[in-house]
Amino acid sequence: MDCVFCSIVAGETAAQVVLDDDTVVAFLDARPLFPGHTLVVPRRHAATLTDLSEAELGPFFARVRRVSAAVERAMAAEGSFVAANNRVSQSVPHFHVHVVPRRRRDGLRGFFWPRHRYADPAEADRVADLVRAELSG
Repeated sequence: MDCVFCSIVAGETAAQVVLDDDTVVAFLDARPLFPGHTLVVPRRHAATLTDLSEAELGPFFARVRRVSAAVERAMAAEGSFVAANNRVSQSVPHFHVHVVPRRRRDGLRGFFWPRHRYADPAEADRVADLVRAELSG
């Protein structure tokens, strides 16, 4: 298979699977930020979030929520970071959500990249208008 995550879903590539049902396969990340770092992937190949159908979204994210709670309890974490990339920085082109156990002062700083303010309220308004137009179109 060309997709390593599809290969894991099919049982052809070994992984530390923690959840396997009709909707998702969740397994430990091979290069975790912290022990317990888990990837949740849809069983059906979908490259990005927008490739999942409306019917798949609820069940998929219900599993993400379940895995997040389990990882926090299992790792005695104070919380978790739950995130997904869409195309950019997506190392495997099969949609996946990272569930990373977190503790205060664990070395991770919020988002892992610099954040910037809008130049002024007018710029923020222009950006919001662009997104609103796409949502209504």
